[in-house]
Amino acid sequence: MNQTQITSLIACSVAAFCARAADIPNRPEMLKYPALNFSPPDAKQFRVALKAGPVAYVVPDRELPLVNISILVRTGDYLDPAGKEGLAGMTGYLLARGGSASKRAEDLEERLAFLAASLNSAVSDTQGSVSLNLLSKDLDEGFAMLREVLTAPRFQDDKLALRKQQSLQAMKQRNDDAADIEQRERRFLAYGDGFYFNRHSTQASLDSITRADLEAFHKRWFHPKNFVVAVNGDFDASAMTARLEKLFAAWPFTGEVPPPIPTDRKFAAPGVYVVDKEVNQGRVTLMLPGIQRDDPDYQAAQVMNDILGGGGFTSRIMNRVRSDEGLAYSAGSGFPGGVYHPMSFLAAFQSKSRTVAYATSIVLEEIKKIAAETVTDEELTTTKNQFIETFPRTFMTKGATAGAFASDEFTGRFAKDPDYWKNYRTKIDAVTKADVQRVAKKFLTADKMVILVVGTKEEILKGHPDHPVKLESLAGGRLVDQPLRDPLTMKPAAK
Repeated sequence: MNQTQITSLIACSVAAFCARAADIPNRPEMLKYPALNFSPPDAKQFRVALKAGPVAYVVPDRELPLVNISILVRTGDYLDPAGKEGLAGMTGYLLARGGSASKRAEDLEERLAFLAASLNSAVSDTQGSVSLNLLSKDLDEGFAMLREVLTAPRFQDDKLALRKQQSLQAMKQRNDDAADIEQRERRFLAYGDGFYFNRHSTQASLDSITRADLEAFHKRWFHPKNFVVAVNGDFDASAMTARLEKLFAAWPFTGEVPPPIPTDRKFAAPGVYVVDKEVNQGRVTLMLPGIQRDDPDYQAAQVMNDILGGGGFTSRIMNRVRSDEGLAYSAGSGFPGGVYHPMSFLAAFQSKSRTVAYATSIVLEEIKKIAAETVTDEELTTTKNQFIETFPRTFMTKGATAGAFASDEFTGRFAKDPDYWKNYRTKIDAVTKADVQRVAKKFLTADKMVILVVGTKEEILKGHPDHPVKLESLAGGRLVDQPLRDPLTMKPAAK
């Protein structure tokens, strides 16, 4: 290349750069982006109704030589027999960790480690799960171990004894952390003492659990007719379907279909409930009765909550409590949609004891304000764009896709609304400022407000000399002592 050609090339490059530079705006907010073009995958494309009973979502992914299988089980803590609270969780924990018919727990663990595989199990409030992750070349052996764990768990005596010991030690620490106390008392206030959320294990119930109880619980609920399966990874879809049919075929026991999940909750009377716990900061939760996810107002409620306190640094509560007043490091709200019954609206923060009352009054102000006045165009646009533009993350991996569809199958969303994901963004985009104010008025009813405070009561009640707000003047002026619970019995402890 001669000098003339080099000069010409440089001139063209400079011209092209200048042309591109001329298109770059002066400020970041002036940047323009093409419209998001994303269509969610169709659940029907991956859905397989197995002859053995379960519905499976089979999602091939050849990127890595791995396979992930997750089995959701229709069981839960709500099925614990009276006097044996903790049985479901114990069964779920030991299912994959207590050995199987042909392998002691130690041998099973060693073999899984040799295969670089992981096998886990658990039971929570409303579902159980068993998962296996392994190399695709080891599918035959891995599925054989999974089948044996599902059909013939050993529940090894020494593992049961160890788990009981660990559970008792954790039980003794129930009142050590103020965050644990807050989370526990939230549930008691929002759902009532008799609700299944609040049937905690005790020392007596833990002592009563036997290996025979675990075996009976397992055989009652761990049956293919109670399974929903998600599997993704390095496989051919038809070949994996055949493997799943074999995995669940000829089950050695019958099992039962569980009863419906209870919904008989009881929300506490309005007032301020104080748990006296000597800590440096007060932990505060403001609560109201909530919403179910299939409520027609659900999308509008999510947009409203994001503006109010769910949107981090773009939300009103965070800006007032942290940015403007410097009263808390973090503050916000949540409005989860319950699957089987309404969940509670929550607004929460931590603050120094003397500023708890003042910070609480600010959060109450913002809750009342969003119901009294329409939000701004900027707030509405920012929030709706956040929901719409982050939507593809739901399906960002094959595993996430399989898991989302299996969850919808398990909870009944697919049967009730098979086009939920297809219509999600349209429903969010349709939310108006009037909708936001309407759902705020509907759900954020100050006369039902329950405020939970965990902290040093004497200091908190003093208030702050610069801000004459008294905690007892909030939430209808009703102040209730909420006693700590005995960690081993879960009964309110005497002072």
